[in-house]
Parts: sequence; structure tokens; C-alpha cells
Amino acid sequence: MKKILIPILSLACVFANAQEVQNDATAPLHLMKPAYSIPYGVPKANDVKASIDRIKNYLEETTFTELDETGKQLKRGTFRLTSYEWGVTYSAMLRAGEVTGDKSYTQYAIDRISFLCQQAPKFKKWRDKGEKIDVLMEQVVAPDALDDCGAICSAMLKAKKNNLMPKKEAKLWNEQIERYYNFIAKKEHRYTDGQFARLRPVKNTVWLDDMFMGIPALAFNGNTTEALKQFNMFREKMWVADKNLYRHGWVPGEHHPSFFWGRANGWALLTACELLDVQEDENVMKSFKMHLDGLLPLQHHDGAWHQLLDRTDTYLETSCTAIYCYCIAHAINKGWLDAETYGAQAILAWNYVNAHINPQGQVEGTCVGTGLAFDPAFYAYRPVNNYAAHGYGPAIWAGAEIYQLIKTHHIKMNDSAVHFYPEDPGTDEPIFYVK
Repeated sequence: MKKILIPILSLACVFANAQEVQNDATAPLHLMKPAYSIPYGVPKANDVKASIDRIKNYLEETTFTELDETGKQLKRGTFRLTSYEWGVTYSAMLRAGEVTGDKSYTQYAIDRISFLCQQAPKFKKWRDKGEKIDVLMEQVVAPDALDDCGAICSAMLKAKKNNLMPKKEAKLWNEQIERYYNFIAKKEHRYTDGQFARLRPVKNTVWLDDMFMGIPALAFNGNTTEALKQFNMFREKMWVADKNLYRHGWVPGEHHPSFFWGRANGWALLTACELLDVQEDENVMKSFKMHLDGLLPLQHHDGAWHQLLDRTDTYLETSCTAIYCYCIAHAINKGWLDAETYGAQAILAWNYVNAHINPQGQVEGTCVGTGLAFDPAFYAYRPVNNYAAHGYGPAIWAGAEIYQLIKTHHIKMNDSAVHFYPEDPGTDEPIFYVK
């Protein structure tokens, strides 16, 4: 039988003349306003856009596309244009431009990537002559770690795929993509089985971070076979089945201490999203959904996740929350996840992230750069800082995807809670369905 939408009539008139003392018999207590710590409810798309606009405007004012007065150094701004965090920011800006139609986001990424590509030939020439060059440009012309090149290479490949690469600079872009990709595919240190590994803090340490630093670039450059192989090797070593979470670090041996750092699990979830954008692989999809099975029950009631995911005595952290928000919303927008089941937690996460974008456009509550350790104190006491670059790309990425979610789905408050509907309910009143 067809379902019929029934509005529940407002109770305000019924209780208009009720006595001032409110109890269960005299007032609709379920309509009392909860004392939320973080604003709760369905944000307006324009408000989401305004929030990420503040971030973009702040970054436009504090990151420069010019050399300093010596002509030998990049002009220093608040953030490094060449870091992996800024590779994330470039990808986020590209997505924000795509879904909002605001090309200033796209241009932010293209301008800065083009600037680096323009500068690379002369800095490489100086380096080849034996001159000491700007350490930031060293990362560009002679990458020495996945952190130097993976995330930026991915952003460049996305821009190229979407015909955003400036035609006049195609040669420079392609040279830089090849420089980055060559390191990822051929020069990065690997464990004996071929998996990406590091020489710190001890030889052949595997870091969960490197799922994102290396795998998406392989996939976006067409090498899905190697990307999937790497994904499966990371999963074999790092996945902890009874938690449905990834450990942060692995070293050769029988015992692998398991600390479930929030942002590292974010990189893993984001890697699955990036792979699925290239190819909807069944194994990756299954892994992505299992990971969410581990993450979603750990979301704090204010919308965030803890620095150590399973340790509620550690602080709530913004960057991992933004990454999870993006991934959940993106998966719903792509049709991988059911909106009615997963959507409210994505909105809750966005409301937390949004509350940590200050009026200046800074992202607050982000853990600073973090190495790998095998004890909980290291993670629990990592500082947070408004200048931690790791929060900016994820916050823009999350906002862009939530903007798309709101624009394309039917979301409303029903009986004081956030709900997603398969069709427009057509009323602002609380509703229920009957057969």
C-alpha cells in the first residue's frame, strides 16, 4: 500500500492556555530545546559555503605565488605550498570549485601549482650546478619522500584529467607530474614484499599515512594494478579485525603495537575513497564499509572523533573529523552509502568542524604533524595549533561535500532530529509515515 505523509499538527495552540508549571501532563516536554554544546541541526548550503569561503579567503591572503626579494627563495607565507598538507588542500579546492561552481577555489589550486611548475626548471638547474637551493623547492625538484610528492601529484593528475591544466603550461605540468610520479613508482623505499616503507623511526617501518601519500597517485595515473596491490598489503599488515580500525604503525616482527590514531585512519579511509573514484573495486568497497563500521560507533556526541579513536580520555580532533565527514558525505553523494542511514552522522561531523572555523578563517583544534610511536602518551599529548596545515584541506573538502549533500538530498528536522528522506516531505511540520 502506498505510504502517506501525515503532518503532526502543532501542539502550541493546545497548550497556549496551560498553566506556567510544565510537566508531562501540561506541556510537550519532547519539544524542549536540548543544551547542545555544538550547534545541532541541518545547515543551510549557503552557510556551509560561507564557512569554507572564510578558509579560502584566509589562505589567499596568507600563501603567496612569488619569490622573495633575493629571487632565490619562495616568499614565505603562513603555510608551505610544497607540503603534502597543501596537496590535500589543492585537491579540496578543486572539489569545492566543482561542486559550488565558484571558480576562485579552482583558481587557488591552479595558480599555486602552476607557480611551482614555473619555478622548477631554474631551481633544478641551480641544484644540478651544485648550488644550495630553497628547501621548499628541493621537495619539488628532488623529492625524497612520499610526503614530498604524493598528495600534490594526485591533485595535479585530477586537474589534468578534468582539463584544468593550463594549456600554455602543459609541458611544465607534465614534467613535474613525471618527476613526482617517478619517485613514487620507482624510488620510494619499499619493504621486501614491495610495500611502501620508511627508514624511520626504524628500518622498514610501515606507516598508515603512506596509503594516502602513495596509492592515489598510482591510481590517478592509471596504474590501478599497483595501487590495489599496495592497498591490500597495507590492509594485511595494518588492519585490526576486532576493532575494524587500522593501526598507525607496523615493524617487522611478531608483535605489532596497535595505536589507532585518528588522522592516520582518516588517510586510510580517504585512500579508499580516492581508489573508488577511479575504479569501484569490490574489495576496496568492502574494506571502506568495514572501516566505517569501526569508526561510526566511536563518534563523540558532539560530532568529532578522539585523537586516539578508542580512548575517550584523549582530545577531540578536528582534522580527522573533517576527513571522516568528507568520506561519508562523498560516499553518499556517489551512491555507495545509504543517505538515510549514514547522512545524519556526516552532518553532525560537519557541525563540529564548522564550529572550529573561526571568524578569521583559521581551522582550530588540529593536531600538529605527528610521527610514529608505540606508546599512547606520544599521541595523547600531541599539541593542537591553528597553524597546523593538516586541518585546512580536510575542512574545505568536508564543507564542499556537505554542500553537495544538502543540495541533492532531502534533509529535515523531524521530532528534533536530523533525518534524510528519499523524497521531499513537503512540510516543515514533524512527520510520520503510515501505510
